[in-house]
Amino acid sequence: MSDNQPPQQSADHPNHPSVDQSDRVLPRNLRQTGDPGIEMLVSTRVRKSPFFDKSFNEEGAWRCTVYNRIYHPRGLVEPEDGGAMAEYEALTNAVTLWDVAVERQIRVKGPDAEALTDYLITRDATEIESMHGKYVILCNEDGGILNDPVLLRVADDEFWFSISDSTLMQWIQGVNVGMDFDVEVDEIDVAPMQIQGPRSEDVMIDVVGEEVSDIPYYGLMDAEINGADVLVSQTGFSGEKGFEIYVREASKNAERVWDPVLDSVKDHGGMQIAPGHHRRIAAGILSWGQDMDHETSPFQVNLGYHVPDDKAGDYVGKEALEEQKEQIENGEYPFNLKLVGLKMAGEPIRDYAPDFWLISDPETGEECGYVTSPWYNPDLETNIALGFVPAEKLEAPLDDRVYDADLDTEFRVHLPDKYSEEPGEPVFATVAKVPFKESVNPSAREQAKLNAKRDSEE
Repeated sequence: MSDNQPPQQSADHPNHPSVDQSDRVLPRNLRQTGDPGIEMLVSTRVRKSPFFDKSFNEEGAWRCTVYNRIYHPRGLVEPEDGGAMAEYEALTNAVTLWDVAVERQIRVKGPDAEALTDYLITRDATEIESMHGKYVILCNEDGGILNDPVLLRVADDEFWFSISDSTLMQWIQGVNVGMDFDVEVDEIDVAPMQIQGPRSEDVMIDVVGEEVSDIPYYGLMDAEINGADVLVSQTGFSGEKGFEIYVREASKNAERVWDPVLDSVKDHGGMQIAPGHHRRIAAGILSWGQDMDHETSPFQVNLGYHVPDDKAGDYVGKEALEEQKEQIENGEYPFNLKLVGLKMAGEPIRDYAPDFWLISDPETGEECGYVTSPWYNPDLETNIALGFVPAEKLEAPLDDRVYDADLDTEFRVHLPDKYSEEPGEPVFATVAKVPFKESVNPSAREQAKLNAKRDSEE
């Protein structure tokens, strides 16, 4: 079988119904179709970001995806020059610039901005100080994750939702229908870029000054670059040290800011790259649409710490999430599948997966789960992945645990032939510690785990 041909389909049905998705209304498409080698049509139905010309025409981005209905560069280094793994090296050893204008900025502004925001997110918005941010989730009434944005509080009466890949503005507007919160909800002309990597602070000092070093993690700072107003945050999607620059009036100022930032990145030995999915997987950072969606509970994807015990205010999904939490605490895990980390055998996976690759039980051979985010990690010298496996196969308790060590629990992953050790044969995988590689700035989940470990040693 050639690499361009899809693998053999299940004898029962091509969408592999033996993987239990019965607790979903819309099952994920698990048919293994591979990459058909199609071209993307560029048209006016999908938006070009303010950085489009810089990314594609000047810096030579050679492929893209559509994210939040905006063209998003997903490859800068050509495969013959090292491709995504050369971009990984730049990210982890130097500094990189990312075009992430696809992170649309949805603004909630007005006297009731805090009240509406607090009702939308599971965490407590009243605890977020002005000029600070927080990673948050918004859920529907069933507890499914609608979006996992970085929430920026730029003023007492103004919040920006820097959103992941799902529509949010209409949801917020819809929630407010009939609730009469005194707010405006709109998308604003702000486009972010990310500066990620160990030399990112050097770049930021070049472009905004020494005071950037005083920004705490998730802190914000107003600044000016080349005469244009920007908002700077110490955040990012990589697990490396990093910052984001939010260009105000981006339709006018985007390129004015881009040029000096990219010049500094190159001066410090870096380059523009696509968002570092290979690194965020190693850090255990989730991607909406791949690792979770509107039918995924936070408790399935290690985001249970977003469901507080002591939040005073009501929020969308609170009743469902608290019921799920009580079930789990009583030893009754209410979901068929749970997301785990996996270390996998096979040839190095050096690019995006075109399918949710199947996972099977090594004892029975029955297909029972699927991989969401795989990649090769050169630091660990192994393939790693996030994937859904049957909850019943995992060690109890099935709470929001993040495994502190690799486990003996084994599965087999059905990789395409170009990655498999033997054509047509699945490779072995074991449940692994998450994160696979520690983040420069640990998430609240990682920090809680570190604190618990420290307390147990005292």
